[in-house]
Amino acid sequence: MKFTIFSRLVFGYLFILVLVLVLSGYVVFRIGQFNEVTRSVLMTNNRMVDYSGKLTDAILSQVRYERKFIISKDQAFYNQFLHFKNDFERYLEEAMLISEASQAKQFLVTVKTSYQHYQSLLGEELRYLEAGKSYPQGWFRQEKEKFSNSILEELEKVQSTIQQNTNEKIKELYEAGVEAYQMAIGMTAVLLIFGITLSYLINRSITQPISVLVKKTRDIGKGDFKGNVNLSSPPELAELASAFNLMCNKLGELDQMKSDFFSTVTHELRTPLSSIKMGISLLTEGREGPLTEGQKELLMLVRQENNRMVGLVNAILDLSKMEAGMMTYQIEQKNIVPLIDQVVKEMKPLVETKKIRLESEVAEKLPIPKIDTERFLQVLRNVIGNALKFTPEGGRVNVSVRTIDQGLQISVADTGPGIPEKNLGSIFEKFQQVNAKGPYKTKGTGLGLAIAKQVITHHGGKIWAESKLGQGSTFFILLPA
Repeated sequence: MKFTIFSRLVFGYLFILVLVLVLSGYVVFRIGQFNEVTRSVLMTNNRMVDYSGKLTDAILSQVRYERKFIISKDQAFYNQFLHFKNDFERYLEEAMLISEASQAKQFLVTVKTSYQHYQSLLGEELRYLEAGKSYPQGWFRQEKEKFSNSILEELEKVQSTIQQNTNEKIKELYEAGVEAYQMAIGMTAVLLIFGITLSYLINRSITQPISVLVKKTRDIGKGDFKGNVNLSSPPELAELASAFNLMCNKLGELDQMKSDFFSTVTHELRTPLSSIKMGISLLTEGREGPLTEGQKELLMLVRQENNRMVGLVNAILDLSKMEAGMMTYQIEQKNIVPLIDQVVKEMKPLVETKKIRLESEVAEKLPIPKIDTERFLQVLRNVIGNALKFTPEGGRVNVSVRTIDQGLQISVADTGPGIPEKNLGSIFEKFQQVNAKGPYKTKGTGLGLAIAKQVITHHGGKIWAESKLGQGSTFFILLPA
């Protein structure tokens, strides 16, 4: 099943939400455990310690007042004894109800048994006193002390047990806190890893197809109209890719129609242009009679325009052949320095007319590249001619050749108006020209750099430009060597 972008985002964020809820639930569960242990310490153990103290006070008070009563026969002492007796029994009953530790409860049972023996002995002794009979007071005192001491010992054991139980619970609470902390850290780390990974995968599943479309859009900007974008998911982008391919195919068909049109037109123009050129030559030679100076000047203008048209036709035909892969190249090892010197000499009339300094810098021990001499001369003429055309009077054009790691590099730098950064990627496309203004505005076909790129690309090299407005431009040619 192919998920849409919306469903991917929804499921992704729902999954992250579930992880957050699980972590939150665990934290709440552990907090509940902490509260339970704390409640047990505060509500049970502390109360048990309190009851143990009260029971100790109560039994000591009973022993004290019953001895005073036996000696003085004062009813007030006996009433105090009964008061503490009731307190002791009530405290003991309540302590046994809330006691959680089985060992403490066992001690309390022993306390209760010893207390019953103590009360039984005291009751028997009181009956002797009421009857006025003699009885072994020493023995009764000794037995009562034995049971009261037993009660006190058991109560001390209760306190010790409660204290131990409290310490164990505090330790348990600490260990649970450490465990909860480690678990929370671990779950948070897992949550972060899952969240980041899931976000990355969702983002990648959306941005990767978009990147493919962006790259193909750039290819279209460079003149590659092949509709080969294959996307199956997400469905929205797959539909967009299908429409994109259809658009590319239509653009390719239109570009092919344009190329075919130009090729047909240029072929049709060649014959009449050749006839015009021949007619101009015959008239100039005076075959049809002598010409006036005015007629000769007109014929010279017509010849110049005819030559320009022939050059344009040849350039269009050359570019059409290159794009169709029908251009024949004669590749051979050739020293490019003489070729640069040749083009520099050819440009001398234009250089002198515009008073431009045309300089060349050639490094020593240059490698000998494999090139098609005529086509490479065509590249040099186009690039250097372009630099001269856009350089103002009194400017400078520098041609340098040097070796770099990637091969042989030729650079042509001028002091012209420069090229806007947004146009640097399109100046090598056919019929593309930078709209220069003011004194730099020149006419051209927009084919020279397109032909240069086709030739250099066929040679396995690269051609590009670097420029800043108002600071001139530099064209680079890199050839493998």
